[in-house]
Amino acid sequence: MIIGITGSSGAGKSTACELIKKDYNIEIIDADKIARDLSDNNKKYLDEIVEKFGEEILLEDGKLNRKKLANIIYSDRDKRHLLNGCTFKYIKREIENKLNKEKTFVIDAPLLIECNLDKLCDITIAVIATNRRIQLDRIIKRDNISEEDASKRLNAQKPNKFYTSNCDYIILNDDHINQMEKQLKRIFEINNITK
Repeated sequence: MIIGITGSSGAGKSTACELIKKDYNIEIIDADKIARDLSDNNKKYLDEIVEKFGEEILLEDGKLNRKKLANIIYSDRDKRHLLNGCTFKYIKREIENKLNKEKTFVIDAPLLIECNLDKLCDITIAVIATNRRIQLDRIIKRDNISEEDASKRLNAQKPNKFYTSNCDYIILNDDHINQMEKQLKRIFEINNITK
């Protein structure tokens, strides 16, 4: 069983995944972590990004300056699509290599649908926060960025309707973890996923 979890930044995907790991001991495949690992350990991938964005996105030690790249892509839609086009194929390949149909996995991917990872999933779950202030506060705290930068990130992402229209299940997460736990339990019961 492959479960896909998606949603916009600050919606609570990581919290949902932590609960699933704790309650069901299911392995989580984190697409964002894979992207970070790729930029640190895959020279071909890093070279491709540098080719598209220039040497100025590198730190002095030759590693990717993630903060600088984030500022570029969240300010320019075309550049964001350029990066995604480069990144999707690498992430998809890494995730496909990790999957094993004998086991249950969760794919945690903000761009699950956009990079067609949803096609690998048996079920998809959208984690949604309807309170923008809560989302902004979560992003500011998590990434240690300004409210303006957090707002840019949120504005650059798909609206909740995109996720709710494209996923099998919806979890509402406006800061009540016990509510999220109940919603997850119900989805897992419907799909006969046991502890």
